[in-house]
Amino acid sequence: MALTGRAALLAALGSLPVGILAPSWSGILAINAPLTLAIMCDYALAAPVRKLQFTRSGDTSVRLGETASVSLTVTNPTPRPLRADLRDAWPPSSWLPGSDFVASRHKVTVPSGERRRLTTLLQPTRRGDRHAHRVTVRSYGPLGLAARQAGHEVPWRVRVLPPFSSRKHLPSKLARLRELDGRTSVLTRGEGTEFDSLRDYVPGDDTRSIDWRATARQNSVAVRTWRPERDRHILLVLDTGRTSAGRVGDVPRLDASMDAALLLAALASRAGDRVDLLAYDRRARAQVQGRSAGELLPAMVNAMAPLEPELIETDARGMASTALKNAPRRSLVVLLTSLETAPVEEGLIPVLPQLTQRHTVLVASVADPHVAEMANARGSVQSVHEAAAGTQAQIQRRRTAEKLQRHGVTVVDATPDSLAPALADAYLALKASGRL
Repeated sequence: MALTGRAALLAALGSLPVGILAPSWSGILAINAPLTLAIMCDYALAAPVRKLQFTRSGDTSVRLGETASVSLTVTNPTPRPLRADLRDAWPPSSWLPGSDFVASRHKVTVPSGERRRLTTLLQPTRRGDRHAHRVTVRSYGPLGLAARQAGHEVPWRVRVLPPFSSRKHLPSKLARLRELDGRTSVLTRGEGTEFDSLRDYVPGDDTRSIDWRATARQNSVAVRTWRPERDRHILLVLDTGRTSAGRVGDVPRLDASMDAALLLAALASRAGDRVDLLAYDRRARAQVQGRSAGELLPAMVNAMAPLEPELIETDARGMASTALKNAPRRSLVVLLTSLETAPVEEGLIPVLPQLTQRHTVLVASVADPHVAEMANARGSVQSVHEAAAGTQAQIQRRRTAEKLQRHGVTVVDATPDSLAPALADAYLALKASGRL
């Protein structure tokens, strides 16, 4: 049983005159006895809450930053009407800070034998799976003095997917891809290394592209056209170890790497390449393999959604071995990891020969824009010290990148906002140069 504020107010108002005019136990009993009887009757007339039935429906997935709608249907099979307050509890990260109290509570009236549908709007602030907690119902009697209360387990899961905010760059990258593919109206031939077709020579064509045998068989000069390689294999490797847990601004490094991987996957699948995903620290956390172009992005965002950084050092040797198993033929292996000196020199560089001997390797890392701000700081003693620290950090990252480049690795080091387009540009440059 739960007493309401109305019952407490009536008890206080009834006891006040007795306490002032004729304070005695008999006077208090004369006031509270009828109130207690009214409370018991009100409790008895309230609809039983344990017999209520609940079902859920609605969204099962939502992108981070968007709103999900989950419906809760309340069925009242009891002979009494239900007048209740209901709390649909979800984890705190299911709503914006401070909005959970209003969003999770509902007032509902359900006549006997009928049902009502309530809608809870979720706006998650973190990736991953959000599971509904119990539904708590407080059923009031007709006088509003007492209530029955109970909780019901009504399971439901909403998967919060990565936001893929870099998709705004996709149209410009696809335009560049079409230019490489020779499908736009340009004066030069499409870049690439795979022979595409023959066409008549026009002023401005590279004379090295003239096909003299074809020219000898016809009355006009014929030139070869080319296109970038297709049906190449690309393996995206997400490092989910300790270094991916660091936050750069308001974004974890892992989330920025995911966003870059999604843009590259969307671009490469449009280019006719096959894309796989591997998330690894000391074991494989997620894998996406053998998906068609239409299935690739949904499978990747679904696999990435529950990933969280593990506070352990990444096993670089195990990661390289797993990557080689997932890429038995020559591929482009994209490692989305950190450029911190110790993990790279002690973990990644010793195993690079295994990868570079068979594959083209590209390392992409999230840079902290605050370090650049520190390096440019001036005006006080503290600013000078910050500038020295920022400059030293930048020098160390450049040296680490140069060591990787000496092993034949392409390095992309960019801030969270520019990492995705920079990685896409690096992929297009490799495709244009025929290095895939």
